[in-house]
Amino acid sequence: MNQSRGVLFVLPAIIVLAILIAYPIFYTGLLSVTDEDGAFVGLRNFETVVKSRTTSIAVWNTAYYVLGSIVFQVILGTIVGILLNQQFRGRAIVRSLALIPWVVPGIVAATTWAWMFHTEFGIINYMLQSAHVIDEPVSWLTNRDTVMPALIAINSWKLFPFVAVMVLAGLQTVPNDLYEAARVDGCGFLGEVRHVMLPSIRPVLVAITLLLLIWGLNAITIIYAITRGGPANRTLTTPIQIFRTAFELFQFNQAAALSVMFFLVTIVFVAIYIRVFGASRTGHAA
Repeated sequence: MNQSRGVLFVLPAIIVLAILIAYPIFYTGLLSVTDEDGAFVGLRNFETVVKSRTTSIAVWNTAYYVLGSIVFQVILGTIVGILLNQQFRGRAIVRSLALIPWVVPGIVAATTWAWMFHTEFGIINYMLQSAHVIDEPVSWLTNRDTVMPALIAINSWKLFPFVAVMVLAGLQTVPNDLYEAARVDGCGFLGEVRHVMLPSIRPVLVAITLLLLIWGLNAITIIYAITRGGPANRTLTTPIQIFRTAFELFQFNQAAALSVMFFLVTIVFVAIYIRVFGASRTGHAA
């Protein structure tokens, strides 16, 4: 009797999940193996997408953007998290200010940075020219050699506070005995960072990296709002390619095929994240 009541309580949530998650996944899979008339075509849509030169460009740009962002997000976030863990006057205010990039909406951040990187009116070119670092304005967002590094810098600025908060939370669990033992052995601040802090938060850093990887693979706001994948597909990523294929070229079946492949890749990283996160929680519980 109690089990039947439990099922009744859970049933509405199951129905909602089925409508919002299971059905879209099923319908996307169905679109990927049919044509615009609904006829079954097997793997033809997948073959068309894989053979497209645009797909290889998008995959490379996605890897470049995601991996480049993660490197700077983790390094900068770890440094900031360690510094915020130190005792200094006004620490609470500094911790609050460090969260500003993270809480700013993505579209607002993208628009603001687009103006800051503007070739003629941007403050970045103005500051660099005033400091005599550059002789003439740099076309940050229209030059094929500088546009992706600029977007990586923006994305790193947006998410490094998340890493800092997670690192700070991890450092709060480190016993003081470890710091005292390190000081007895003659370690200074850098020695504590190397031998105490970083080893203690290694599981946190692994979980954060995998989570950033999952988020980065699905990121579209910053790039699409600033460059829309240009110039000349230099910043075209797989999520933007899916969006363009579906809603600009109206090739919904090919977009669905690309979405299925992208979904499978993302699921692999989600599974790794769950496994690592579960293992780290089990280790802490033990």
